[in-house]
Amino acid sequence: MLRDIRRAAPDVNVIITAIASHAPDALMLLDFDYDLNGLALLAFTAQLAEAGHPMPHYFAPQPNSGVATGLDLDGDGRSGTADDAQGWAAFAGSGGMALLSRWPIEHAELRDHTDFLWRDLPDARLPTFNATLFPAPEVFDIQRLASVAAFEVPLLIHDRRLTIMGYHAGPPAFGGAHQRNLNRNADETRFWRLRLDGMLGPPPTAPFVLLADANLDVENGAGIHSEIAALLAHPSVQDPHPVGEHPVRGVSSDTTGYWPEGPGALRVEYVLPSAELRVLDAGLYWPHLHANHALVWVDIAWPL
Repeated sequence: MLRDIRRAAPDVNVIITAIASHAPDALMLLDFDYDLNGLALLAFTAQLAEAGHPMPHYFAPQPNSGVATGLDLDGDGRSGTADDAQGWAAFAGSGGMALLSRWPIEHAELRDHTDFLWRDLPDARLPTFNATLFPAPEVFDIQRLASVAAFEVPLLIHDRRLTIMGYHAGPPAFGGAHQRNLNRNADETRFWRLRLDGMLGPPPTAPFVLLADANLDVENGAGIHSEIAALLAHPSVQDPHPVGEHPVRGVSSDTTGYWPEGPGALRVEYVLPSAELRVLDAGLYWPHLHANHALVWVDIAWPL
């Protein structure tokens, strides 16, 4: 990825152009590989600046994706596979997350939930077989909830604070007969509902915006749809329900993820401002015909 960024590969240029033309104040990048010294992210932000939209502040924790555990997490009798990492991936750091900002980040006040254990979620949907944790109880001594990462990052905008919360859940499909992925996906979204309810420490201080790839549609595709429906209906947030025309005729205007050879058109990404913020506009932008995901954007203003 770093090579392609430095070479200004055509697919990289398309994304840089899309971001610069929309000029966000804050941006969450998904499926952005993590490296120890942040070289790829620095190269990417340098190209953004060259395109006329500098975003000099960032937070990119090491993701759970690809982090080896040494245990057999999926119960197939082997260890060391992509399914045995903290989050599915072929190598450590694959498909990470990065938050970019035009505004300074208050690093001392941010909260990183990436290492939160799945078992510590109240009423966690841990997979079982014959009334026993599957594949083994010791797995859940180390199994983290976040498939990629989860965090709360406060931005200082002039003299006011806006907290950006973000997560990228794993897919609810695959995962074997004991529905490990289905249940984990649901709990990754449920985590944030419990945060808003104050059941996992004091609730986030408003105003905030939750940026989510929940990998979960309210009605279609795999997954426990009631979990994302409950989050969208939470009184602490509002759903602007952005829409935009997809390049393929007939695809629903609220589609954010499109896999023509797989589950089809789904709404899986969400931007949820806290209830007191004013939503001015919202939309979706597809950077090219074969993109699997849209850029989801929302314009907000401070409360009156």
